[in-house]
Amino acid sequence: MTDFRASAHTFLNTLIRAPESVLNDLAHEHLAPDCVWDVSHPINHLVGPDAVLDGFVRPLRAALTRVQRRDEIFIGGQNIREEGGEWVASVTHYLGNFDAPFLGIAPSYHLMLARSGEFYRIDDGLITKARIILDIPDMIRQTGINPFGASYGLETLFPGPATHDGVLPDSDQDMAGRSLDVVEGMLADLHNFDPTTFSSSNQTGASGYWHEDMLWYGPAGIGSNYLWDGFVRDHREPFLRAFPDRKGGDHYCRLGDSNYAAISGWPSMTMTFKGDYLDVKADGRALTLRVMDFYRCADGKIMENWVLLDYNDLMAQMGIDLIAKTQTLRGH
Repeated sequence: MTDFRASAHTFLNTLIRAPESVLNDLAHEHLAPDCVWDVSHPINHLVGPDAVLDGFVRPLRAALTRVQRRDEIFIGGQNIREEGGEWVASVTHYLGNFDAPFLGIAPSYHLMLARSGEFYRIDDGLITKARIILDIPDMIRQTGINPFGASYGLETLFPGPATHDGVLPDSDQDMAGRSLDVVEGMLADLHNFDPTTFSSSNQTGASGYWHEDMLWYGPAGIGSNYLWDGFVRDHREPFLRAFPDRKGGDHYCRLGDSNYAAISGWPSMTMTFKGDYLDVKADGRALTLRVMDFYRCADGKIMENWVLLDYNDLMAQMGIDLIAKTQTLRGH
């Protein structure tokens, strides 16, 4: 493994805290002139270092006093999908006191831990592409208002891996391949499901892909859960009742690194809104979903899964502006 992971890790952690006087030079030194950053709604599409700074980095720095990154997972490897290339992927929190508005979200004046899933393509030492899902609904929730009214699972801070080795793990290419194989096998069998039990073949049991003590950490609205039964109850069943024809797997990136794997699609899923979901009435419209999954594997099983979904974008497609809804609930 080359050191492209460590270089990207250092740059991203420096970028969020560097003095304003060096910010432009730093960005232009590490970002390709025509870099493309796709960030969760409503930021969406940014092109070039200046747009990245003005559309994402500076607003986040302005909103969160003394902001810093706290990486829980930071891995990298060769993308096995058609796009190829060397990529890094991370689960992080942007930590700071939420003292100024962000994208129209009113500040709480308290500590904010804004979770984010991130993929970056590295070419000749420069970041040429980024995909970022910032869990904006969870940021709203942390200000004291649940934008969905309720959640299916436990709303909690994303924990780091139980093994505490998720940031720049020791390189083991054989293990990386095995980790990615387990995840790819699971995804292939996950497409088909029993409409009564909402289960799929080969997922659990002695020969299944998931460990019997699996942990699944989901975004705001879904929350986190424990064991396969908890995953089905808190996420899979409500999701499949709402979107029974969902088709996933349209991924631009899949990579493995030691006992970790990461996948993402932008969007990954296409589906029809056929059942009520998160207090929204189904209307039969076609929808897409941006997805990021991060996995920790051990002994041929998936132990932990961190999931970022751009639910702010999904709700916008349903005709709901979560940020405006929150402003109304606050009486603004």
